[in-house]
Formats: sequence, structure tokens, C-alpha cells
Amino acid sequence: MKKTPQRMCIACRQMYDKNALMRIVKSADGTVSLDATGKKSGRGAYICNAEACVNKCVKAKLIHKAFSLNADAELYGRIAEEFKQNQNK
Repeated sequence: MKKTPQRMCIACRQMYDKNALMRIVKSADGTVSLDATGKKSGRGAYICNAEACVNKCVKAKLIHKAFSLNADAELYGRIAEEFKQNQNK
């Protein structure tokens, strides 16, 4: 049986299966985007699909802390939108 990789949520600091989390990736050129496939190259950070974690990520600017760069409000808005889409599934 193949073991599922575990990743830590940047908001609640809990370990989850990798495929249960949203991945945010910083590419080599410095752009930050959501990675739906989980296969884009670059530095990744993960956030779970809990409303409290998404709100904490936006409020505490955790992407800024994870990647040491200024993340704009648009990126935080896309994360919140992705969370809403996942809740409707």
C-alpha cells in the first residue's frame, strides 16, 4: 500500500494528506499563484479547506510570511474564492 504524503497547513499548523490541501506556489520568477494540480515547480505552501484557516491566512498575511514577499490583496481574494468553490463541491 502506497503512503500518502503529509503536508502542514500554514494557518492551523496541523498535518493533513497532501491532496486534501490547497497549494500556493511561488515560481522562480517570483510570481505567486494557486496550484490546482499540485505539480507546478516552485516553492509551495499549503492551506487546509477550513473557513477559519482561510480567514486566518488572509488576516495574518501568512502567504507574505511563508514566501517572504509582498502578496497583494488579489491573491488573498483568489484563495478565498477557491475556498468557496471547494465548499460547493
